[in-house]
Amino acid sequence: MLTLAWPWLLILLPLPLIIRFQPLTTAGGQLQMPGIQQYDVTEASNKTKRHWVLWLLWLLLILALARPQWLGDPIELPTQGRDLMVAVDLSGSMQIEDMVLNGKTVDRFSVIQKVVSDFIDRRAGDRIGLILFADAAYLQAPLTLDRRSVAQYLKEAQIGLVGKQTAIGDAIALAVKRFSQLDKSNRVLVLLTDGSNNAGSIDPDEAAAIAAKSGVTIYTIGVGADVMEQRTLFGVQRVNPSADLDEDQLKRIADVTHGKYFRARNPKELEQIYHDIDQLQPVSRNPQTYRPQSELFYWPLGLAVLFSLLFSISSVLSSRSVVSGRSS
Repeated sequence: MLTLAWPWLLILLPLPLIIRFQPLTTAGGQLQMPGIQQYDVTEASNKTKRHWVLWLLWLLLILALARPQWLGDPIELPTQGRDLMVAVDLSGSMQIEDMVLNGKTVDRFSVIQKVVSDFIDRRAGDRIGLILFADAAYLQAPLTLDRRSVAQYLKEAQIGLVGKQTAIGDAIALAVKRFSQLDKSNRVLVLLTDGSNNAGSIDPDEAAAIAAKSGVTIYTIGVGADVMEQRTLFGVQRVNPSADLDEDQLKRIADVTHGKYFRARNPKELEQIYHDIDQLQPVSRNPQTYRPQSELFYWPLGLAVLFSLLFSISSVLSSRSVVSGRSS
């Protein structure tokens, strides 16, 4: 967008007109202006050209003084807000189709991808990171303000990518390790799982104790329906697809870190959980933006210099032609 840094200087544009219409002194029946040479009628056309050139030069000079600028698109500045890590379970049980999304039965991970992506998009001003865990825990995205990239990494993740078991303790320990490399901030870990810890080298309770000492708040979310119908040779049976979910351990992890445990049995509950987390851990501050500025005053200033040179050269050539015509 084109703008002027000092637009109020444009009030100087009519200044020559104000000076021109000041009372003039007369001498010998002619209007006299001090310091300005009088021209005869034969020079009327030259005076007209000179008049418009001078006005153009004045306009360009005032425009340069007003400092025209080009403002670029707004750029979001990094803010020292909340550091929020999301740990997502990619174990084999995430393939269980016990969720209904938009009228269709889908697996748990598909629901998590949609709801968590919306949550990440709302966290403007926070640094977001992504951990994927199964047999072990892996940092998929470090803490960053680039929420779009984090959401894309989650979208591209696949069940079984890092194994089929569940290493909850390793996921917590990895998050604490990444937080410890940063300055102090509001450190939050949101951990989603549908099972119990059956892999990894660190016990979840021990990892939670370390997290509490490091000032990390953990919100745990147990995902999975309570009842699911399965067709068997003996007919339709109702089973509990979340029998492996260790809710007691997830509650302990949340309690020791001053967080909270949530239970998500369907997409609506999972979405409400993330809205609740938004309330418990609101975005620290609104992101600050700035617009890059490019100075453009040198364009009208350069044109003014160019036109003044051309005008001077034209005046000199015109004077020489008049003198040579009179001498002949």
